[in-house]
Amino acid sequence: MNKNQKLVLASVLAIIVTSVIVWIAYGAEIFTKTQVLVEQKDELFGLTEKKWADKFIWGLDLSGAISGISFVIGAILFFIFRTKKIGKELK
Repeated sequence: MNKNQKLVLASVLAIIVTSVIVWIAYGAEIFTKTQVLVEQKDELFGLTEKKWADKFIWGLDLSGAISGISFVIGAILFFIFRTKKIGKELK
């Protein structure tokens, strides 16, 4: 492995690990959510009602997409940055 391949490998691993850490920090949900159902209590009558609140929750599907895309791009770059040492070994 040459220097460029090591850099590509380290970058792809860093992106994948960061994506998984962010997923765990957001609660390890399977699907990405943009709204959540919350219960609000009416102070006047004491009744509770459910409403949708805007809140972004990072999901495993988003982490998987980011990891997959970075893996494919990393594999392509890893292949492009290879060196051919056939002629150097014979000399």
